[in-house]
Amino acid sequence: IGSYNGNKLRIPASNLKLLSTAYTLSKYNISDSLNTSIYRDNSNNYYLIGSGDPDLSIIDLNKLLNKINFKNNFNFYILEIDKRKKWPNGWTEEDKLYSYGSPITSLAIKSNQNNYIDIYYVKNLIDNYFKINYPSYNFNLSLLDFNKKHVKNLKLVSQIKSNPIISLITLANSESHNFTAESLYKNASNSWNDNTYTKIKYWLKFKGLPVKNILINDASGLSRDNRLTTNLAALFLHKIRYSKNFEFYNSSLSILGIRGTLSNRSKNTEIASRFFGKTGTLSNVFALSGYLYKDNDILSVSIIQNSNKININKSFVL
Repeated sequence: IGSYNGNKLRIPASNLKLLSTAYTLSKYNISDSLNTSIYRDNSNNYYLIGSGDPDLSIIDLNKLLNKINFKNNFNFYILEIDKRKKWPNGWTEEDKLYSYGSPITSLAIKSNQNNYIDIYYVKNLIDNYFKINYPSYNFNLSLLDFNKKHVKNLKLVSQIKSNPIISLITLANSESHNFTAESLYKNASNSWNDNTYTKIKYWLKFKGLPVKNILINDASGLSRDNRLTTNLAALFLHKIRYSKNFEFYNSSLSILGIRGTLSNRSKNTEIASRFFGKTGTLSNVFALSGYLYKDNDILSVSIIQNSNKININKSFVL
């Protein structure tokens, strides 16, 4: 219908989640989950490995441990990613001070909160659990770098499942939950050990979309190094409409005046409840992309502003 500066590269903020969550949905069934598991080998060694479940709690950790009847003289290893890989490139030091910039970890407790629990606190919790429940046992508790090679050919002895993938994708899109978007991508791309996001770009290219010169440096859009065009975003949204998972994908988005980050926008207007989309906000960035239901048509819309004079209230016009 129309385009203005559609091929100009811009910082997309959280509109990037539209791409990363769709990538995740292409790799999983909607009923799949992210699992937090304990494995055992034949030498009485135990391994705790997570998948970045954003809802994991201390209660869950206790449930995992309570399912196991430990024997004396055992080793317990907690696997976690290298601390240098906790934040994607382009996240500022200021971002890291706030809940929306909390670190990406495979064993996340209180994710997207300022008082997130780090791996050393988790280690202390487990250490106390063993001392209370197995006071006379000899055990060794230590940390290992996150690497699934450590759990090959081992026996699964305890596991906690996350909410279904579709629920997590909805959390990432509707509520713009940065940690969940990152965790979903890390699992879908099997990239916990690095901070590269090239698989999204290759996936888009395979779909025949215009990805030349775009930059993707995280899965959540918090990175200031990301660059997309509105042309790409709109074409992508249009193409996804014809995928087998479109109904699930669309249901994960915010609804104007009704739900998510769009719930307080344009209430009691003609288009309330007729726009399903994703907001994006950073300093000097405003973005809005999604689907406008008009008569019998579904229009793919993408608006991205990069300016030091943005007034979000005035910018929000469809």
